[in-house]
Amino acid sequence: MGKIQMTTPIVEMDGDEMTRVLWQLIKDKLILPYVDLKSEYYDLGLKHRDETDDQVTVDSANATLKYGVAVKCATITPNDERVKEYSLKKMYKSPNGTIRAILDGTVFRTPIMVKGIEPNVRTWESPITLARHAYGDVYKNVEIRVPGPGKAELVFTGADGTEIRETIHEFTEPGIIQGMHNKDASIESFARACFKYALSEKKELWLGTKDTISKTYDRRFRDIFDEIYEKEFKEDFEKAGITYFYTLIDDAVARVMKSKGGFIWACKNYDGDVMSDMVSSAFGSLAMMTSVLVSPSGVYEYEAAHGTVQRHYYKYLKGEPTSTNPVATIFAWTGALRKRGELDNIKELMEFADKLEKATLSVIESGRMTGDLALITSLPNPVKLGSEEFLDAIAAELETI
Repeated sequence: MGKIQMTTPIVEMDGDEMTRVLWQLIKDKLILPYVDLKSEYYDLGLKHRDETDDQVTVDSANATLKYGVAVKCATITPNDERVKEYSLKKMYKSPNGTIRAILDGTVFRTPIMVKGIEPNVRTWESPITLARHAYGDVYKNVEIRVPGPGKAELVFTGADGTEIRETIHEFTEPGIIQGMHNKDASIESFARACFKYALSEKKELWLGTKDTISKTYDRRFRDIFDEIYEKEFKEDFEKAGITYFYTLIDDAVARVMKSKGGFIWACKNYDGDVMSDMVSSAFGSLAMMTSVLVSPSGVYEYEAAHGTVQRHYYKYLKGEPTSTNPVATIFAWTGALRKRGELDNIKELMEFADKLEKATLSVIESGRMTGDLALITSLPNPVKLGSEEFLDAIAAELETI
């Protein structure tokens, strides 16, 4: 049998540390033997980002806009220690943040469910996908440490000089104040990405804010979602047999904990930051969590939800054995290949993605797994495999499907 042929490239973004090692192994063992891979390659490893003054990140995002589908390896967002370790010219921004801004995208994170790794919440039967609006709020805030008595005001000065002024608080003692913002255009992009992704996945969409308290800020999220749904998506949702559902964020949390799962939960920035960690932990492991960035125009970038696994990489460099979980990275590849197959109408490519996922989960369900899963599995007598051993087991399983 010949390899599966592709007609349009996917954008391939290589990364850092242990995930970079696994990236190449996954390609060599699980993809290249079966697929005549067409990819436009970009090295987003920290050294190459430094060599290009981070232009390579911008180029990879623009290529994603061109081709519509990308797959990304985990990358380092440098701090002071990393600047020294890699002798960087400067402290570069998060590659994910740069790509997200260029694609105007929303991140959807979904747990990978497998027999033997049961959710901590006993009612959850299907994955809960977290959609996080990754703009504004506390992440672009302005803060002041109030030194003593005085008046704090919120002031907007229009381009024509018109002022809107509200008193925040009359301080009689030291305190703190914080200013946050968001943009209608960003919220609209978030809403459209959520509705389009819900349709593509045929899943119910939830939105929760606190508009009873935040009658302007949080209410704006609700109003924009409602307006876009009614004008652009209601008919398609009804045809697909799915619903859009709004409730207060505290009620949403209560409902989530008693639900069976299987829906998409749209959250404001801070809520999404916290709830995505809660959901991933409750489902078992961040290493079993997929992440896809979706733009309102229908561009997709797939990656693992976790980082570069620095500790394992240092062990690897010393020649010590590692047992690093590659499942989320494998599923990033399968997600990108499936979407490419869907967009280009290549049935064989979509079927291959399904088979590779099935092979990966079958190995775990047989009791063979990486060390992180062996610690939390309910399966009796699990066998801990090394990083490459686990991939070899998947490759062997793939041959039988």
